[in-house]
Amino acid sequence: MELTKNHIMLRMVLKILKWIGLSITSLLLLLILVGLGFRLFRDKPVPPGKLVDIGGFKLHVHSTGEKNEKPTLVIEAGAGGHSEYYHWLSEGLKDSLRVVRYDRAGIGYSELSDGPRDPETIADELHTLLEKTGESPPYILAGHSHGGHYIRVFGQRYPNEVAGLVLLDSGHPDERERLPWPPSPSWLNSIYYIGAVLGDLGVLDLYVTIFGNTIMPAPGLPKEITDRYQDYFLNGKYLWGYIKEEEWHIALEEMSKKIMVTDSLPIRIFAGTHLNEKALRKMGRDPEKMRTNRRKMQEEMASFSKNGKVFFMDGGHFTIFIQKENADMICKEIIQFSKELKN
Repeated sequence: MELTKNHIMLRMVLKILKWIGLSITSLLLLLILVGLGFRLFRDKPVPPGKLVDIGGFKLHVHSTGEKNEKPTLVIEAGAGGHSEYYHWLSEGLKDSLRVVRYDRAGIGYSELSDGPRDPETIADELHTLLEKTGESPPYILAGHSHGGHYIRVFGQRYPNEVAGLVLLDSGHPDERERLPWPPSPSWLNSIYYIGAVLGDLGVLDLYVTIFGNTIMPAPGLPKEITDRYQDYFLNGKYLWGYIKEEEWHIALEEMSKKIMVTDSLPIRIFAGTHLNEKALRKMGRDPEKMRTNRRKMQEEMASFSKNGKVFFMDGGHFTIFIQKENADMICKEIIQFSKELKN
């Protein structure tokens, strides 16, 4: 039976689709093979601090300043945040205080842990790290954003070792209910997972090698620090670390909420007054009302302590400390805080 023109066209289309499919598959396989080659033969990034084995995996810690009779400042980063964000705080305090910055498991230069990422485990890992590096209490714990929740948990587990708390634009444990933000789009988690897998396969490493570092640098930090950002994304470790932490996000806030009610530690709070007004209006929110409510909540967190103060700063969630002039103001207050605690 003679083939009709439609049959001939169908066969041609199927052949073209098959060829396209094979070409795409071959290209993907080539990218993966080249990416894995980069991962195997590229020199490992050199961290600015040191890697310390705390029992099965290593955490990156970067300490400055001499050990002295004053409390040691320990900085806990926000969700997915790395220790290099706090460069100016470390620089501004190192002549007066011992300052310890570190990266949680999987984040920054730290190795990924196979264990759970619940708040208690993270607090215990930090405690082990401090012991392994020869640090000794008392500590002033400084927490940025979600780091503010983590340091409350640490303070509850090791109350005799903590002299005071410093919150750097930290969220109130009730913020989810009292300042409700729209939930993150469902596709965002899928993007993180895809990125983590591509990192494991070396594709992200290949991309950075070809196109350079496309991560937006934090304005205000020295270039030698922002140039190191690509080190974190040469494999999927960083994204896996963030994904694992986010699984405990709500549990962390709930635990912090219970602890805050009974927490009487001396506290200093530094909160930014800048908000993304354009984004808020787009969501139908009143920026002034959001700013006023957030201010009340920051003041409320300080009121739970007999020795609590709030400083409202001309900056945003990160710029209150990555801009040197803001960091200098925070450092001045922390130095004064440490003197008061010592007395």
